[in-house]
Amino acid sequence: MSIRQLREDIASVFERDPAARNTFEVITTYPGLHALLHYRLANWLWRKGFKWLARLLSTFSRWMTGIEIHPGATIGQRFFIDHGMGVVIGETAEIGDDCTLYHGVTLGGTTWNKGKRHPTLKNGVVVGAGAKVLGPITVGENARIGSNAVVTKEVPDSATVVGIPGRIIRKTTASEDEKRRRIAEKIGFDAYGIADEMPDPIARSIHNLMDHMHAVDAKIDTMCRALSALGDTTCSDALPRLEEETFVALNEAFSDAAAEAASQSEQGEVKPDQIDRV
Repeated sequence: MSIRQLREDIASVFERDPAARNTFEVITTYPGLHALLHYRLANWLWRKGFKWLARLLSTFSRWMTGIEIHPGATIGQRFFIDHGMGVVIGETAEIGDDCTLYHGVTLGGTTWNKGKRHPTLKNGVVVGAGAKVLGPITVGENARIGSNAVVTKEVPDSATVVGIPGRIIRKTTASEDEKRRRIAEKIGFDAYGIADEMPDPIARSIHNLMDHMHAVDAKIDTMCRALSALGDTTCSDALPRLEEETFVALNEAFSDAAAEAASQSEQGEVKPDQIDRV
């Protein structure tokens, strides 16, 4: 493990835990970081063929931190385990860069057969407290697994999964997000005051409205080009500007809702009443 990698691991704690105050505190009191450092060494020993010594080190780490990481697992850069007690990561698990796990998470297998039997987490995945991700499945980039969810099927990129068994409550593409952003800028509305991960019918309605407005704009642009080709200049007239005050109250309301949802999402938490409304 290089000094650069250690610095990145420490920096990831500051990025994702507001309780972290200074580097000395993080190095000396964060079991998630201790378990990761033990894993890095154990994994090096495992790859060099010192498998018993690697398992002994990982067992010692479990005693010290309450976190069990098999030395054969593959873990990327800037991995962060918050709190950590009860986390289990199996031998064939693969974890990408910038992933976050909370306490009680299990990346486990569903078979006694050798070979790939544990999940693969792509970059940027967040797994909430108590969640179980089981089997040789893939969780796509930037996906979120809600607290106590049990996931046994593939999860696409940017999806949010909750419940037992896990079910997808949200999935958007980068192109959809960009379309909404452009429409929001055009009308002076902060669409990103609405958190996408909120399983909320109002938020979904606003997003559907933004999508509809984008489709209407596209059709109007097509008609204007056709009229211009026929010599009509009507479309060259500027549209009346919308008053900013019209959207101030709405922006504030959704910003407050988004802040609450973002706080819950960071912990992988979804309220039962929110789930019931999906």
